[in-house]
Amino acid sequence: MHQHHKINYIEMPSKDLNKSKAFFSAVFGWAFTDYGPEYCAFSNEGIDGGFYLADLSISSQTGAPLIVLYSSNLEASQAAVLAAGGHIIKPIFSFPGGRRFQFRDPNGSEFAVWSQ
Repeated sequence: MHQHHKINYIEMPSKDLNKSKAFFSAVFGWAFTDYGPEYCAFSNEGIDGGFYLADLSISSQTGAPLIVLYSSNLEASQAAVLAAGGHIIKPIFSFPGGRRFQFRDPNGSEFAVWSQ
């Protein structure tokens, strides 16, 4: 059910939709629906969203929001990111309330994964 004034959907750029789909499917188990050659969507992943074809990437260094995913096994998630072609930009570190790491996907977009 949609809630009034709550974040409902997120759209992210992707330089290569096939790379995005392969990476997020392999690492996080996401499934995608294609809507033509320049857009694909995912759902039931905490928030629904999609990737649109663009020569851009997400980076907190340029002021983009950092998208943070949750993992019940941080070390296994970090290993899966590496195995699928991602690059760790901040190895696992502690912060008040948990631990996390930050990575770039094969298209160069930055994401984070955290755990308690």
